Amino acid sequence: MPETDAPRCPAPTLRRQIEEILAAWGMAPGPRATTAALMVESDLMGIDSHGLSMLPMYEKLRAEGVLRLDGTPRVLRENGCTALLDGAAGLGHPVAAWGMDLATDKALAQGVGLVGVRNSHHFGAAGCYARRAARRGAIGMVMTTARSILAVPARGAQPMLGTNPLAVAAPGQGNEPAFVLDMSSTTAAGNKVKVYALNGWPLPEGWVVDGAGRPVTDAAEGMQYLFHRAEGGLTPLGGRAETAGHKGYGLAMMVQILAGTLTGGALPVRDTRPGQPDNVGHVFLAIDPAAFREPGEFNTDLESFAAIMRATPPASADEPVLVPGDPEQAEHARRLDLGIPVPGSLAAQIKGICERAKTEFLL
Repeated sequence: MPETDAPRCPAPTLRRQIEEILAAWGMAPGPRATTAALMVESDLMGIDSHGLSMLPMYEKLRAEGVLRLDGTPRVLRENGCTALLDGAAGLGHPVAAWGMDLATDKALAQGVGLVGVRNSHHFGAAGCYARRAARRGAIGMVMTTARSILAVPARGAQPMLGTNPLAVAAPGQGNEPAFVLDMSSTTAAGNKVKVYALNGWPLPEGWVVDGAGRPVTDAAEGMQYLFHRAEGGLTPLGGRAETAGHKGYGLAMMVQILAGTLTGGALPVRDTRPGQPDNVGHVFLAIDPAAFREPGEFNTDLESFAAIMRATPPASADEPVLVPGDPEQAEHARRLDLGIPVPGSLAAQIKGICERAKTEFLL
C-alpha cells in the first residue's frame, strides 16, 4: 500500500485500546485477549484492513443485535481427525484460534486434522491462523466465507459472493513460517478499499467496477458501490473475464463450498436476514509433514525452495523477488519499532466508540 504519514501508535497501546473496548462491550477476558492480540497482529503485518479499523463495523453489528459477545463456542461433532465447532454468533477470532489449534493437535497426533466452524462472524486476517499451525511445525490452510456480498462474478453486473479469502502457511527451520500465502478471491479485499478511503488515496484501476464493468478509482465512490448500491462491486481475482476473472470467481465458489456449504455456514446472497447472526463459516486444515517425510526434510527442502525463488534475477534491481509472507514479516519488524499508523479519520471513529462505550480513549 502507499506510504503513510499518519501518526503511529505502539502495538501494546493499540492492544490495550482494543481490549478495553471489547471489555466495555461485555466480552469475557479470555476471548477478548485472543481477539485483541490477533487484531494487533494484523496491523503489525501491515494488514490495516483487518485490525483496529474493524471496530466501527463490530460496533454496528453489536448495536443491531447481530453480533453476540457473551456466547461460548462449543463442539458439535468430533472424531479422530475432524471436528465441527459452533461459534455462538460471536466474533470469529476466538473460535477460529481454537479451530486451528484443534486441527493442529489432530494433525500432530494423526497426520492430518480438519476442523470446520459455523455460526461465526468476521475473524480478521486468515493468515494469522495459518501461521499458528506453521509455528507448531504443521502446514496450515484456512478458508472462510464472508458476511458482506461484495464480489461480482465473471460476466456479472452485481455482487453475489463475499471476498472468500484463503491462507496457507508452511514451517521452515526457524520460529517463523517459511511461506505464508494470505489472499482474497477478489482482486482486493473490501476492507482494503475502506483503508484507501480512510487515507484519501485513489483506488488502483481494476479493484472496483460499476454496474457496467467500468473501473471506479475514487475510494469514496468505491465504498458506495461496495456497501450502498445494488450494482457493481469488487472484481474477482484476475479482473474481467478476458483477463482470467473466471479463475477468481471459481476460487470464490470453491471457498464458499468448503467453508460454508460443508460446515453449514450461510450463503450470504440467499441466507442473510436482517437482525440475524451472519453464520459465517470457516474451515481449518493442518498437515503434519512428518506423516510424509523424515523429520526435518520438509523444512529443509522448503527453505531451499524459498531461497531459490528469492535468488531469481529481478526485472528491476530495486525490487527483488520475494516469497509470500516476506512483506508481512518485514513490515511486522518495522512496525514493532516505529509503531502502527492510525489515520486521523480512524482515530476519530475510535474516539467516538470509546465515548459511547464509556471507556478511556488511549490512542
